Amino acid sequence: MTMVLIAGLLPVAVLLFYIYSHDKIEKEPPGLIVKLLLLGCVSCIPAMILEMLWTNFLQGIMDPNSVAFILIENFLIVALAEEGSKRVLLQIGSWRNPAFNYVFDGVVYAVCVSLGFAGLENVLYIAGFGMDIAVMRGLAAVPLHCICGVFMGHYYGLEKTYSVRGMINESKNARVMGLLIPILIHGFYDFAATIGNETFVYIWLVFVVVIDIIAIRSIKKYSRFDTPI
Repeated sequence: MTMVLIAGLLPVAVLLFYIYSHDKIEKEPPGLIVKLLLLGCVSCIPAMILEMLWTNFLQGIMDPNSVAFILIENFLIVALAEEGSKRVLLQIGSWRNPAFNYVFDGVVYAVCVSLGFAGLENVLYIAGFGMDIAVMRGLAAVPLHCICGVFMGHYYGLEKTYSVRGMINESKNARVMGLLIPILIHGFYDFAATIGNETFVYIWLVFVVVIDIIAIRSIKKYSRFDTPI
């Protein structure tokens, strides 16, 4: 069990350190970081329940082997349930915290929630399917959750900024983008990985590399041009 925990949580620790090191202006309180990681774990529960209920409903009205079913399942069930649950717990755990005073703070907070989710999910997968999947999940699945957290967090920080400044429409637009972009990234990642088409295997590999590069460049940009809320 010790090896399962190490294999499951090591990529989480590495990615968290990377994001935290880019919070240049004012480091976030360790207690808040731990709280958000735990809330990320908690977000697995509503996500799992929603996925089970919606998938069962969809299976009753559509052919599970159809492309339409796979599209809906990955984008509107799995991605929406997981990113939506993370977004709700992110708001609960950080919106009113006085430490939330820079835009990049939103990135740190959202990544913490996302990595909390990813860490618990990863441990459960490795415990259930064996150590053989640890490397692939550590290089793809866990970073995917982190990347979704980066973009969710950036717009979360903008949403808070606009809200404080009374820019209601801009705040609402940032909220929509902060959920829509992670859903699209997550949904396409899952769809390309599960469609069962050899061409999509290569598309998935290219997508993983490209989205990693975009995320790394975005993190550096968000950090460099961080502004107070």
